[in-house]
Order: sequence, then C-alpha cells, then structure tokens
Amino acid sequence: MPMPEEIGIIDLMLAIPSDEQGDWYEYMKPLFLDNDSRQLFSMPAQYMFDVPDLKDIKDGLSYTLSQMDRYGISQAMVGITGDPQLTHESALRQYPERFFASYEANPNLAMDEVRKIRRLKDEFDIKAVTAFPSGLCPQVPINDKRWYPIYATCVDLDIPFCPCVGVPGPRLPMEPQKVEHLDEVCWFFPELKVVMRHGGEPWTELAWKLMLKYPNLHYMTSAFAPRFYPSDIIEFANTRGSEQVMYAGYFPMGISLERIFKDMPGVPLRDHVWPLFLRDNARRVFKLGD
Repeated sequence: MPMPEEIGIIDLMLAIPSDEQGDWYEYMKPLFLDNDSRQLFSMPAQYMFDVPDLKDIKDGLSYTLSQMDRYGISQAMVGITGDPQLTHESALRQYPERFFASYEANPNLAMDEVRKIRRLKDEFDIKAVTAFPSGLCPQVPINDKRWYPIYATCVDLDIPFCPCVGVPGPRLPMEPQKVEHLDEVCWFFPELKVVMRHGGEPWTELAWKLMLKYPNLHYMTSAFAPRFYPSDIIEFANTRGSEQVMYAGYFPMGISLERIFKDMPGVPLRDHVWPLFLRDNARRVFKLGD
C-alpha cells in the first residue's frame, strides 16, 4: 500500500501566497463575536492550524510552482473572483497547464451571482463552484432555496459544487453545514456533482453513507493533515467508494505541503486506490482531460 511516486497529483485546494491573502477572510468578519477571531487570528481557524510562515516569500507564484514540483503536484485548483489583476487570475494566464479555477459563490446575491458564474465559465473556464455556507453573511444552509439557482447553473454548465461541510473551524454556527442537508440536495439534483470539502466531522459516517446512496456525491480531504483523515472515509475509499474520495490540501491557508506529504505515505490506502485518490477521480469529476 505505499504511496506511488511520479503520479502527477491533482490538488483540489491550493492558493498562491501574496499580499492579497490578508483580504481572504474579510467577508465573514461581521459574524465573529469573540475577540480572538476579531483581533488576534490572522486566519479564522488559526487555533487549529500551524499556519505556514511565508512573509519572507517575495515571489509567491515561483515559490508555489517550486513546491508543487517538489511534491509531485502537476495541477492545482485555485479560487478566483474574476479580477484579471489578481494573483490567481494571472497564474491561470501564465500557467494554464498547472492551474485551473474555481469560484466561491454567495447565493445571497441571487441572479447576479448566477450571471457571474456563467461569465467566469466563459472567461476562465472555471471547473467548480465552491461554498462556505457558515461563513456567508447572512449564512445560507446547503439545502436552502437560495442555492437552487446556483445548483441548476452548475448542472447546466456541468461543473461540480464543492461546499464546506461539518463543524466549521472558524467560530461560527455549524447549522448551515450539517452533512444531512446534502440528502435533500442530492435527491432533488441527481445530475449535480457535489464534492464535500473540509472533512464533514463529526458526521463522517453519515457522509460515506450518503455517498453510498448517491453516486453524484464525493469527498475531498481539504484542510486535513493526512494523519487525521477520518478512518471511516479511508475505509470507504478502500472499498465501495474508491471513485468518490479524492485529495485536496490546504496550502498556504493552514497546512504546508511539507507537512502533508510527510504524513501522506502513512495513509492506509490500497494499491489500486492511490491513483484514483491522488489524480484520476479529480480528473474525471472536474473534467480536466489529460
């Protein structure tokens, strides 16, 4: 069961360090009520992570590419807003073979958000719509009707929807991210590809049970060091869920690639599952081609 080398890993959650990083969490600040989240934390779940110190990195793009090469990552998904002057948009133009785009949606913006998703698909060929339901202000549960126009748009464009699920790391209410909400979504939208982000804890047993029930439901390992991957998710990947579980990191938001790939060989995946987990499932679900 050793981790294979030179497989061409696809990382489904990565960012490029830049001065823009300080603005990543502004949208959720109105929801914070504790002083640590408001005043001390550089990222809202800092108490949970050993956030990489990259303040001395002068060229974030070159550094990120070197780290990807070091750890065998051939492609990575980065979030965009559509501003061509920003780092991720620039990286997409310069290195389209290394980076592909996602967009984090806000259903509170109604049809304006639907139109933006369509525009970003045309301009940047976004491969996914992502979501942080607990971080939205106001919050929007995964099964709320405000999401439905976005779900229909994802079906129409044939791109996955990737919501954070489980208890959020930031000190925010968890109700919008309960895994049970996905039962209604996957039932009503059987053509919608859904990829759970950020673990789903403490409802991982329900997560794999729903994946067994719905073939359009998947799971990525974002925001977890490999030694903490939920054991029931790994068991599901090794058995009936080998095509539904895929790798995602959390660099540089909370985990270094060094830490991730130091832990990764200890993950007890079966030989035939490793290529699916590290590359093939992402390639198929996100339509990345060769």
